[in-house]
Amino acid sequence: MSISSDVLRDVVLIAVLVIAVVVLITLVVTRRRLLFRSRPTENPDGASEAPRAAVVVHGKKVDDHDARRRQIEVLSGRLGWRAPVWLETTIEDPGRGQTRKAVADGASVVIAFGGDGTTRVVAGSLAGTNVPMGLLPAGTGNLLARNLGIPPNRLESSLHIALTGRNRTIDIGHVEMAETPGTPPRQESFLVMSGLGFDAEVMATTAPELKKKIGWGAYVIAGAGRLRGRRTPVTMRVDDGPVQQRKIRAVVVGNVGMLQGGIQLMPGALPDDGWLDVVVVSPRGMTGWLPVVGAVLTRRNHATVEHFRCRTIEIHADKPMFAQLDGDPAGKAQSLRAWVDPLALIVRVPG
Repeated sequence: MSISSDVLRDVVLIAVLVIAVVVLITLVVTRRRLLFRSRPTENPDGASEAPRAAVVVHGKKVDDHDARRRQIEVLSGRLGWRAPVWLETTIEDPGRGQTRKAVADGASVVIAFGGDGTTRVVAGSLAGTNVPMGLLPAGTGNLLARNLGIPPNRLESSLHIALTGRNRTIDIGHVEMAETPGTPPRQESFLVMSGLGFDAEVMATTAPELKKKIGWGAYVIAGAGRLRGRRTPVTMRVDDGPVQQRKIRAVVVGNVGMLQGGIQLMPGALPDDGWLDVVVVSPRGMTGWLPVVGAVLTRRNHATVEHFRCRTIEIHADKPMFAQLDGDPAGKAQSLRAWVDPLALIVRVPG
């Protein structure tokens, strides 16, 4: 049976119209999907589900922090985050309660805005929560940030890392310190270094005004005036090893190894290796410090500089010695016990 040209033309026209409609519907659906994916999801009440950070800020460490707050809000918005919750530390609470509140309120990341002391307190409260910690380093040392490759005192760069960086799980160190044998020990956490002796004495006696003017160089000036001094007899036990006796000027227990200026006090220390690194320094008099400096700078062994690696260490001194935690003076202690909590903290690091 033959088909007339008019009928054939109508069939072709209908087929073309059907194909055009199918293509049009496909384009509309695809565009709607793309638009839906590009928009932030919303709750039933219309609130955006963009992530929100909490900033635990040390007001005295951060100059003009109202302006910094506005800057952080603007930068957060550009990165697709809501304005962060702003939580200032106090003398009574240097950050523990603020951090716990941030976690309870569902913060996607808790950012420590201050020095190593603020970072240490925030980290101690974040350990084991699976909430990452960001860093806005604004102190004198900023040693944890330096060891993790986060630029100090560069707010925009460090905020970008805190909000969009890679999660890295690191160890936390814990210490128990007692001022005298009969005093109940106090327990603290550290991320950088803790210790007894010369370095702690320098930190405790450095003038805050000088630190503000010239930064970590103030420690060098303070240290130069305290090179003279007697060694203190101590007993040490590393892990389950035997008790050892030393006469020391300082003992430093570290989770990371780099000091200011890129000096590697503990070259093998890594923040995520599950170990603590220990340096025991025992110079005699002022001239005895020369080989100590040489051993540190050249990373060579010397009788006055001993290195240990352990999971726990106990130190008992003949008298109370100055103590420090992550560069902050921690009073005096005659005994110190330190141990590592492996991979207890998530930190945002560069990409």
